[in-house]
Amino acid sequence: MRASLIQIAVDEGESVESRRRRVASLVREQAGADLVVLPELWTTGAFAYEAFGTEAEPLEGPTYEAMAKAASDAGVWLHAGSIPERDPEGPLYNTSLVFSPSGDLAAAYRKIHRFGFDKGEAVLMGAGRELVTLRLPETTVGVATCYDLRFPELFRGLVDAGAETLVIPAGWPERRRAHWTLLAQARAVENQAFVLACGTAGTHAGVPQAGHSIVVDPWGEVLAEAGADEEILTVEFDPAKVATTREQFPALKDRVL
Repeated sequence: MRASLIQIAVDEGESVESRRRRVASLVREQAGADLVVLPELWTTGAFAYEAFGTEAEPLEGPTYEAMAKAASDAGVWLHAGSIPERDPEGPLYNTSLVFSPSGDLAAAYRKIHRFGFDKGEAVLMGAGRELVTLRLPETTVGVATCYDLRFPELFRGLVDAGAETLVIPAGWPERRRAHWTLLAQARAVENQAFVLACGTAGTHAGVPQAGHSIVVDPWGEVLAEAGADEEILTVEFDPAKVATTREQFPALKDRVL
């Protein structure tokens, strides 16, 4: 299976519409990949709190339309990162969209754990309630977003629902980059699953981003890791390694709690 993680910067001088066009073009260039992954809140920037309300869009808004077409044009499964979603009957949500190679919406996930400690995302957005998995031809994907990475019980739930590959878009800050790498490897090891974690480059609202998108195998080995700048990280991996790992070292069978 071939995956491409598109690690972009969110330039405050670039319009959202221009960024959509640029990202759609990058997705189309990944034709031949099985799965393409974008970062969290790439339309606004994960720390651009003041833009959440002004740039929020309905689920089937302009980003949905642009990414659906890009997925169809490239013929890839596309995890289109997340957008600030405006629910007409409720609050904003940090919502991830996943499209099939035909451009159909395959899954939508509203981020469960909101970052901010009683400010920022934690007060501006509502919390999701549902765990989300979806079946690709090669693997079952479990979906999580950024701050979710710090909550292992969420990933246990995804594994119980059949997840073999954990996909995590993020806007992770540089000052905690060591945690990003550590937690990505921990989630892979403890769940005996692949982890594909796609971050952003550059600076969002004055907050330097960690970059360093990463792909980790079920033994915790880093298969590929990006640098700090804009980059497309492409890696090939064998989803069958999940079953093999779980058979060779059946730790998950010894769970008590």
